[in-house]
Amino acid sequence: MTTGQHPATQPEAGPADEERLPTVAEQMADQLGGWRGLAESSIPVVIFVIANIVGELRPAVIASVAVAVLIGGLRLAQRRPVRHAVNGLFGIGIGAAIAWRTGDARDFYLPGILYGIGYGLALLLSAVIRQPLVGWIWSVLVAKGSSQWREDPVLVRTFTRLTVLWGVVWLAKVGVQAAIYLAARRFDQLGDEAAAADMETALGVARLALGYPPYVLLLLITVWTVRRVTRRTEPLAG
Repeated sequence: MTTGQHPATQPEAGPADEERLPTVAEQMADQLGGWRGLAESSIPVVIFVIANIVGELRPAVIASVAVAVLIGGLRLAQRRPVRHAVNGLFGIGIGAAIAWRTGDARDFYLPGILYGIGYGLALLLSAVIRQPLVGWIWSVLVAKGSSQWREDPVLVRTFTRLTVLWGVVWLAKVGVQAAIYLAARRFDQLGDEAAAADMETALGVARLALGYPPYVLLLLITVWTVRRVTRRTEPLAG
């Protein structure tokens, strides 16, 4: 029997629902690994800086690598994503290997300096040739591989400007670290061990201070800017 009533139909999900952008908090948490990811990425460097100040180079290297491995193993045991831990271990491992080989604690920071210079130059070059690297990274990490932003002149300009911003900031912060690194070597050559040791400590502090704080700020600016521009252009596209 029928009662003349029709079952209620569920509203169909529109494109906006299917392609909902993650919130700013969701995107930040994914890229940084949350507060835990931030802390875990910084701890090995902090351990190295402190251990090198109070002790010697090789114990500092061993301690920093051991902590990085422990963090990665703990995340693996808890079945948590290990991407951030692996990235941190890779960076720590290269610096530790170079410092161990040369016997110079300053060389622990050398790979990060060289990587930063290369990354900053790559960002600026990509903006010059109108293939902004920030836009392509956004495509991979947020837009599920979509490169539709290339068809929107406003988004292309936005990503180009953001890429220039990232490149300039990256080169500025790595420039500070490079200047301290070279100053430490210069004091060492002059035989001023106290000044060289002070510069070595300053290099570790700079590595921490110019690591995640600028990165977090740039990420916030990028997410906020792209979301604002996207919302402005969506009504026009519709």
